Amino acid sequence: MLAVVGLAAAGCGSTDPAVTDVQRQNNHGYHGTYVAPPYDVPAVRLTDDGGRPFTLASDDRAVDVVFFGYTNCPDVCQVVMSTITSAYLRLPESERSRVRVVFVTTDPARDTGSVLADYLARFDTHFLGATGPIDAIDRLGKPLGVYVKKGQRLPSGGYEVDHTTAVYGVTGGTAPLVWSGSTSPKDMAEDLSRLVKESAA
Repeated sequence: MLAVVGLAAAGCGSTDPAVTDVQRQNNHGYHGTYVAPPYDVPAVRLTDDGGRPFTLASDDRAVDVVFFGYTNCPDVCQVVMSTITSAYLRLPESERSRVRVVFVTTDPARDTGSVLADYLARFDTHFLGATGPIDAIDRLGKPLGVYVKKGQRLPSGGYEVDHTTAVYGVTGGTAPLVWSGSTSPKDMAEDLSRLVKESAA
């Protein structure tokens, strides 16, 4: 079952401080939570799923859609990624080409580049995975209010990872928009279209 902001879900259990701590005094007409001033995105170097250096702080795309999750997540991550995929595919090609979807793993011990690439290919082959040392992932996520913690061990011998389930709209080195897990694909697509247009203004 999809977790809404402030509720916990198995495998992705935590509140979303990125959303719940933001004041909604003026949402500027967005469906997601408008963050003012926006979160600053730190220039943390990770590695993409092709083994290339990667940082969210520098990108020639108009908008990055960023989600922190892991490929072994039993429930919420797949639902959120499906929402992102549907929103992305609703955009016209001219706007879609200016949007990059980035899945930052919260479980780098298991999510190698090839594992991330295989997982994301189920959603869209244009999506990008990012991994690196867990301390680097923490440094990237902390200024955005991302929570990551290794969870309980499973009977199968694996383990869960508790993490924030918010989705971030990043542009120009900042994250001015945050979507909760309850955002619909239609609403996210409308917000993305507006972010793309505003970034080009």
